[in-house]
Parts: sequence; structure tokens; C-alpha cells
Amino acid sequence: MTTQDDIRNLAIIAHVDHGKTTLVDAMLWQSGIFRQHEKVMERVLDNIDLERERGITIMAKNTGVHYRGVKINIVDTPGHADFGGEVERTLKMVDGVMLLVDAAEGPMPQTRFVLRKALEAGLPPIVVLNKIDRAEARPAQVLDEVYDLFIDLDAGEAQLDFPVVYTDARRGVATLDPARPGQNLLPLFDLILSAIPAPRADPGAGLQLLITNLDRDDFVGRLGIGRIVNGRVALADEVAVCGPDGRIEKAKVTRLYTFEGLGRTEVREAAAGDIVALAGIENLSLGDTVADAASPAPLPRVVVDEPTISMVFAVNTSPFAGREGRFVTSRKLKERLDKEAEGNVSIRVEPTGSPDAFTVAGRGELQLAILIEMMRRGGYELAVSKPEIIVKTVEGRLQEPVELLTVDCAEDFLGVVTQKVSLRKGRMTKMVNHGTGRVRLEFRIPSRGLIGFRSEFLTDTRGNGIMHTLFEGHEPWHGPIPERATGAMVADRPGATTTYALHHIQERGRLFLPPGAAVYEGMIVGENAKEADLDVNATKEKKLTNMRSSTADEALRLVPHRVLSLEQALAWINEDELVEVTPQSIRLRKKALPAKDRSRRRSP
Repeated sequence: MTTQDDIRNLAIIAHVDHGKTTLVDAMLWQSGIFRQHEKVMERVLDNIDLERERGITIMAKNTGVHYRGVKINIVDTPGHADFGGEVERTLKMVDGVMLLVDAAEGPMPQTRFVLRKALEAGLPPIVVLNKIDRAEARPAQVLDEVYDLFIDLDAGEAQLDFPVVYTDARRGVATLDPARPGQNLLPLFDLILSAIPAPRADPGAGLQLLITNLDRDDFVGRLGIGRIVNGRVALADEVAVCGPDGRIEKAKVTRLYTFEGLGRTEVREAAAGDIVALAGIENLSLGDTVADAASPAPLPRVVVDEPTISMVFAVNTSPFAGREGRFVTSRKLKERLDKEAEGNVSIRVEPTGSPDAFTVAGRGELQLAILIEMMRRGGYELAVSKPEIIVKTVEGRLQEPVELLTVDCAEDFLGVVTQKVSLRKGRMTKMVNHGTGRVRLEFRIPSRGLIGFRSEFLTDTRGNGIMHTLFEGHEPWHGPIPERATGAMVADRPGATTTYALHHIQERGRLFLPPGAAVYEGMIVGENAKEADLDVNATKEKKLTNMRSSTADEALRLVPHRVLSLEQALAWINEDELVEVTPQSIRLRKKALPAKDRSRRRSP
């Protein structure tokens, strides 16, 4: 085996909002990728609109920098547990990881998940304690917590002997000693060169390149991205593509790129150890191996954890279908979902009994909500059902997915949070009070108990609570969990809502629509305070008369209506309801629109 001493392959892994992308920004600046006065936006690798709006990384990104004659390939990974599939396939490309931990918050649920995957892959870690400038930073205690986490995850002796560096990513400084302020990121770059091993390859082996990411270029078509494990690849080479089930197809490399800074650089040849993108192979899937045409030898395919949540994506069948979207047919819907499944190994798409509906399974509510939002912005119209958990039977017993719920809130809200979680079959396993007025709680809770919990939790903690979840495995069925205790106010005829009608309806509950909104029969216009569903006339107008009185023409005052986000709408609906999603609107509706076809929910 030979080593490529001029290459290092590194993945940056961490919990959400611990500073991964900000640190990559600083590394790109200090490596000379940008000109001195070039205007570059913050978190430059978060180039998807949804990533910038939400402040999270959704898709793994590749970049590369040069330092002291060594090319460092860096992969920025998502920090949210719902996008764990991105992390799992990314680890196939690298030889080491940089574990980022907030010096104030310490290890969080996703820290455990990404570290467990890295340790299972045998990758050596560098621990980076970030945000040491925070007033509440406690680097010494957090480092002890990191050691405890490594021990809990059965790390080997070599992995326990990890190097530590302290950083402030916003200012772009790093130091090996927290008592001595850093001036730049040179200590971090030096540590990467010394602690991350150079890639090793068999000089006598043929080409082996594992595809771990897919992209598309408007000019050259589909791009397969991956690491060259053995051999070399050159422009115009004849290669063999080893697909699933032993399928092997011949193809020709028409373009070859390596990663430099924010872009791709076209090259004529690349050797083992480098991360490349190649074009010319249209029928390429995640996990395929691009191998030597004369003697193809496939590598093990990418394997990720099973999905835990499923939803039904169906064609929009409401009376307003086709008014706002460009793609409204089942064929277009299926093409888009199949495309998503090709590029995202943690998404599963399966047919249902109807040709107009498909079951989509993923890691969590957020992952599926992001998919719906991206489809909506792409011009699609669809209707989606309430999220459901995926259960399985083991030795004749029904088992359901269970998650680790970590809550960080003020001490004043400890009682209400504990009460609400216990109602959803959650069991407290740990409570830590750092003496700062906030407390951290850990629960084991069924995945179905978390559906709709986030908005309720934020309301109970007045917007100051923080919650994170992590899939922990399967446990026997926990029994029934209380569902929504309120009913729906459903429009009984088409038209436009009026102030007069809404003024009389609002006494029954909470409105979801303003005056002048178009409605149809079966569309939900508000939440009934009682458990029963209530058919209402939201389009009724005031009868005109030629009689005058002192009180008849008083101005009608409406309570401000509640505007539901996509995640809130998915959490609110019941089994007999759907969320209608279009590029311009999010509506709630009953599955059966005519009142005579619906079984009315009644109070006990």
C-alpha cells in the first residue's frame, strides 16, 4: 500500500448550530481562496435558499484548500439528525473527521450520532472546541464531557488519544492552549496535516471509485462525486459502472473535475485518494462503483439507517388544483420523488393502492417538510397526509421507533415540559443543571409522541426552549398517546370569506384565514374549541336593509387569524385531513370534501 502524502480528506461533523459552516468560511478565507477585497456572503457553502433562511446545512458540500503543498479536501455535513443520511455516506469519502463541539453547550444528540458513525468507520478524530469567546464558555468541563462520550461509544485506545484545538470561528482564530489567544487558523491547519492520515491505495489495483453524491450540470449532465479508492482515472477513459444486483455497464468519462474552493476545476487525470466529480455516465446511482473496464471490482455499497417516519404524497384533487402550480399530474409527482430517492439514500418512495399517491419514508418530520418545501418552490402542487411512524414486528411483538429527546429550557418551565412529555409516553433519563438558570433534560420517547410536539413546546417555553432529537432504536409499543383535543371548523360551501361571517365564527375557536380568502367545501377555515368538527358558512354576507339603527353599523372586530407554517400544518392535521401545498398557498382540507361523505367527529 502506498500513501498520497499531498492529500488529506476530512469531514467536519457536529451538532446543528455549533459552527461548522462558519469555520469552513474562515478556512477558505485564510487559505487564499478569495481575493482580499472580494465580497463574499457569510456561510458561503450554504448555497440553497432554504439553508440560508433556516440557518442550517441540509446537503453535504465538498470544497478544497491548499496548505503547505498539501490539498485538503473538506466535506461540510448537515448538523440535524433528520439529515443523518448525508453524514453516513459522506464518511465513505474521508480518512478522518473534525468533531466540532460548542464550548458552552457541550455534546448534544447529533454529536453522539455523528461521532458514533465516525468511530464505527474507524476514522481518527480531531476535537475542536468552538465558540470559546462566549461568556458562558466552559471548555474544561466540555472536554471532560467529550471524553465521557467517547467512552460511552466504546472508542478504541487510539481514538481516545485525540488532539484538541480551541477555536473562535467567527473571528477565524485557533489555539492549542485556551489560556493563550490565537491569531489565525494556522494551528488548526497544522493539526490537520499531522493528525489526519494521508489516503492509502493499492498501486497494483485497477480503478475503484465509490459514488457517494450526485449533482447535475446544465452543460455536461449528471455528475457522480466520490473518492478514488484505488487506481487512476483520466479523461476519455472507458470505465465499468457496477450497479446494484451485480449489474455492470460500460461508459466513457467525458469530463473530470476536482474541487477547489467554491467551484470545480477541470483536470485531465486524477489519482487514488482524491475526491473527484466525473461526467458522461447518465445511469449513475448513489453507491455505484466506477471501476476498471477490463477487471471491474465493486466496492461495498453505502448502507444507512432505516427511515422512521412516512407520509403519503398525493396529487392535489381540491377544486383549486392547477391554479398556482406548473406540475400537477401523478407522472410529474412520481418523477420528482424518484429523483429525490436517487440522490438521497435515506429517502424511500413506495407505491400505494392508488396510482395518484405514493408513500415517502424518511428520518423525521423536518426532512420530509424540507422535501415538500423544495417541491413547492419548484412549482409542484400536492396533498400530503399526517406523518406516521414505521413500526415492525420482532418475535411476534409490535415495536416502534424510540428517540432521545434533549430539552434545554429555563428552570421555570421544568414542570410544564416534564408534564407534557410524560403525556406523550416520554421517560426522563437525565437532568443536568449548570447553575445558569437553565436546565438540560433528556428523555426516551416514542417517535409518534414527537409529532406536533415542537410547536407546543415552543409555546409552553415562550419561545425560549431548545429541543433536539436522535433516533435510538426500537422498543415494544408504548400504548395510546393523546391526539389533538380540538376539532376543525370546515367550510360548507365555496366562495370568499367575509368579515361578517368570520366575526360570528370566531366565537367557536381560532381562525386560520383572513377575510377575502377563497374557500371550497371541505376546506378547514379554523380550529373548533370543542372536539367535534363543525361545518360553518364562512362566506355569509350581511343582509342589506333600508332600516337604520344606532347599533347596526358598528365596525366588526376580528381576532388576528393564526398563520400555520408547513411544519405546523403537518403537526395539526388528523388522519382524516390533508395539507394542500401549492407554490403560493398552504391550505388544510378534509380527505372527503362533501359533508355527506364525512364521518363527523363528535364530542364524547
